[in-house]
Amino acid sequence: MALHFDLVDLRLLVRVAEANSLTRGAEASHLSLPAASTRIKNLEESIGTRLFWRNSQGVTLTPPGQAFVHHARMVLGQIEHLRGDLQEYTRGVKGHLRVYANTTALSEFLPPVLGAYLRTHPDVNIDLRERLSNDIIRAVTEGQTDIGIVAGTVRTENLETLPYRQDRLVLVVPPGHALADEPSVAFEHTLDEHHVGLHEASALHGFLRQVCERLSRTLQLRIQVSSFEAACRMIEAGVGIGVLPDSAARRHAQHMAIRIVALQDAWSLRSLQICVRSFEGLPVFARDLVALLTQDAEQSEAAQADAAPR
Repeated sequence: MALHFDLVDLRLLVRVAEANSLTRGAEASHLSLPAASTRIKNLEESIGTRLFWRNSQGVTLTPPGQAFVHHARMVLGQIEHLRGDLQEYTRGVKGHLRVYANTTALSEFLPPVLGAYLRTHPDVNIDLRERLSNDIIRAVTEGQTDIGIVAGTVRTENLETLPYRQDRLVLVVPPGHALADEPSVAFEHTLDEHHVGLHEASALHGFLRQVCERLSRTLQLRIQVSSFEAACRMIEAGVGIGVLPDSAARRHAQHMAIRIVALQDAWSLRSLQICVRSFEGLPVFARDLVALLTQDAEQSEAAQADAAPR
């Protein structure tokens, strides 16, 4: 069987698979819909089997399509590695780095690090996405992303990991609330209250929903907002209570009338990890980001140790 395809075909198939849509995959590949359809049709004829099932909701991969996309991601990843290794010898070559992170890492820890990184790597673009930790592990394993930052006790046996940071989820309440002066509270005991939550697509919302499912309870959301700051403002206004990262809550408590209550649940203390398929296999510009992340974490830990009462 003679296979005929090029890198445009590989990128197109991956983008269509990620979007579950031929139209959006074509747009992401900067191709017209007829051109994308023709490429996929020619590829299927060359292989001798269908790669996608088409339906009213979009497209889904067939088993041969899953195999093709899996290897396409590996090939495209190796090309990125090649570009990274040659970057110091060439000009005008852009590197593309994919990073998936949980809500806390994306909102609290990554912005200053990525800002510093991009200033020193002007020829690199970053695709940063928020995902649940289990989804991040799957994406790294399958080659959908280069670097993942996960929290909690997720299984990472098939990946290489580095410790990154520690953070704790806490309950935030307005002054005068019945729980405001409690030293700690179990999350389950807050579920009769109205909560202020993040938007549906946020990893933190998804995580808390999973916790509620394990408790066979429902999170009573009074309002959903797009940021930790907006959540704290709503809590300050008495709209409800909310579960937020301790780092964000303490930062906003400096200029908002909110109270922080520790959660007794073991899952509230979370260790964040950096995970990749292979650190050695990362392109040079990706290893530079990992080094900057670990350096930033070490400096933060040292600063917290210096600030701790003796």
